Amino acid sequence: MADSREVLHGTLDLLILSSLQSGALHGWGIAHLIRNRSSEAVLVTTGALYPALHRLEARRHIKARWQTSESNRRAKFYELTAAGRKVLGEEVAWWNRFVAGVAGVMTAAGG
Repeated sequence: MADSREVLHGTLDLLILSSLQSGALHGWGIAHLIRNRSSEAVLVTTGALYPALHRLEARRHIKARWQTSESNRRAKFYELTAAGRKVLGEEVAWWNRFVAGVAGVMTAAGG
């Protein structure tokens, strides 16, 4: 079985969009924020993160620009677009319904 801390299929885009709600971040910052906010329950590898960022950028849910990071290095910073904010709202609503549904199944199963 895979490491349970890996991101479930289909949730990475939601986690990235959610991470960018409060402002632009570079890739490492996004992965770090997800790891910290999840109390290290969710780990995002660079092999999963950067393809997801490129996919979200191609869909115009995020936009990117080069700037200097806090460690004085050139880095690509990502931020939500208006379309990304709309998609995030829709995905959060779907996720909340999904979690409630799973909880209902688990409760019925005695879990």
